[in-house]
Amino acid sequence: MKSVNLCECFPSWQGEGKNSGQRMLILRFKRCNRVDAGISCHFCDTKMKMRIFQEAEYSIKRLQEIIDEHKTGILVTGGEPSWDPNFDSTVSLLNDLNYSVADVETNGCKLIKLIKEVNPEKPVNYMFSPKMFNNDELEYQLNFLYDIKTFPNVYIKVVYEGSGLNDIYLDALHQSGLSERVWLMVEGKKMKELIENSPKVFDMAEKYKFNFSSRNHIIYGFV
Repeated sequence: MKSVNLCECFPSWQGEGKNSGQRMLILRFKRCNRVDAGISCHFCDTKMKMRIFQEAEYSIKRLQEIIDEHKTGILVTGGEPSWDPNFDSTVSLLNDLNYSVADVETNGCKLIKLIKEVNPEKPVNYMFSPKMFNNDELEYQLNFLYDIKTFPNVYIKVVYEGSGLNDIYLDALHQSGLSERVWLMVEGKKMKELIENSPKVFDMAEKYKFNFSSRNHIIYGFV
């Protein structure tokens, strides 16, 4: 694939999770499976961008020039990078570009298929953020833990809301032996909300021995 369509492309920093603070070229796709299905996440902090930003075509050659010039890794996000309208482009970005590190932010809808399509020698981290707003989604995510456990480059970012579903999932994560690969994130679209909601997330991270993730792109406004 010689080019991809993105709604955002700019050098910045990773704002959350394992590589927080690392220089990244932000590559944002417009489409998301949950938005397309009318079940978008209520805490989504990028839905506005996905709706109002226009897509533009970027050649793989030009993206490589930006990576080399700004000495960045790549952050592939959305939207949902593994959703069918974006899937082939995501595979192309990860396989055809040269980079020091890549983070793929995904809700996991086609995660296993994506991992199998990407060259295993590429330095890719899959930053999996499970969505569970009802019992059916919770059951699916609990079963999905067995699938992702065998892939050591899958890291789990959970937005902690304090709901009963959240707590059941955290218990399962703790028992799964994946604690070192888990980051708890604070719910909030504005800095004030993040600060107000942080204490309970720190408490849960300490309880389960998970990692804590701030959301620096919201706090400092660099994305």
